[in-house]
Amino acid sequence: MHQEEKYWQAVLTRDNTSDGAFVYAVRSTGIYCNPSCPSRKPQRQQVLFFARPEAAEKAGFRPCRRCHPGEPSLLENQVELVQQACRYIESHLEGPVTLATLGEQVHLSPYHLQRVFKRVMGISPRQYTEAYRLGKLKTQLKDGNSVTRALYEVGYSSSSRLYERTPAQLGMTPTDYRRGGKGMHINYTIVNCPLGRLLVAATEKGVCAVSLGDSDTSLESILISEYPTANIQRDDHQLGQWVKALLDYLNGEQPHLDLPIDVQATAFQWRVWETLQAIPYGSTRSYREIAQAIGKPGASRAVAQACATNPVALIVPCHRVVRENGEFGGYRWGKERKQRLLAQEKKPVHLVGAGVANAESEDAFVAQETSS
Repeated sequence: MHQEEKYWQAVLTRDNTSDGAFVYAVRSTGIYCNPSCPSRKPQRQQVLFFARPEAAEKAGFRPCRRCHPGEPSLLENQVELVQQACRYIESHLEGPVTLATLGEQVHLSPYHLQRVFKRVMGISPRQYTEAYRLGKLKTQLKDGNSVTRALYEVGYSSSSRLYERTPAQLGMTPTDYRRGGKGMHINYTIVNCPLGRLLVAATEKGVCAVSLGDSDTSLESILISEYPTANIQRDDHQLGQWVKALLDYLNGEQPHLDLPIDVQATAFQWRVWETLQAIPYGSTRSYREIAQAIGKPGASRAVAQACATNPVALIVPCHRVVRENGEFGGYRWGKERKQRLLAQEKKPVHLVGAGVANAESEDAFVAQETSS
């Protein structure tokens, strides 16, 4: 769907989740409004769209007195409060931060703070605290600090608390992570695919790498650099089922990949990647739309970085994220591959029932946007 058509649908439905994404101006009145404005709906031929209120005013339009476009929206105010809460958490890792204490800092009740925080961030304050601690821990370990020192630097009260929380999130013990994956067993294979060579690697928990390239050597180097001391072995048979699913997808025979993954990520990266997985097959979203969908409308650049660091191409379809103007933008595995992937997804799917899968995926993305 063309971008302006999406904007027009948002105006027709008075979609308040689109407030802040754009404003619309009416030629006949000389006024510009938020998409959710309750004023009388204009005729389509009288409407112009602008990305920012400043652009509408530069074009000679004045703000609506009913919806007050250009003033901070409720979402923007909530985002600012949540950002304040995040900064407080980050600077007080040495002890427990209760909802009551956090609420006092941002002048919200604990109950209201919990709801607002989860709406904006997609996770609770407690989950954010643990994710931030984990990120600091990983940095400390990569810098060569001992596990004991890193443990107390990031605010864990005991080693037992550290080890009981990290296996599911790190995918390995903290000591093994510090050692570059020492003790981990990773199997991988490389096969031909329509886009060149395809590397698939997995631990016992799930897929940990999907890479595209022209050279087996370069693909193997990328895998080894991520886990320099892990036990990495080539196995062209054990990963057959997952490889087949990926090849079926690349050949237009499987529109939805639902494979287990085992990767390390921050809370923000997970939120972005989950949102990318909800983009319907054959559709695209802009970096800004992804940022809005996760409740962080000003984080377009951070979204782009999360896409660039995605270790499991195709399973997390970062190729479906494009620039605001419709240009393809960058892609870790090459712009030409991104173009070919998007072109392939525009073709009819050979698998019977693919339309149902697409519809379910579309609903999932809309639901995610609505709940953010």
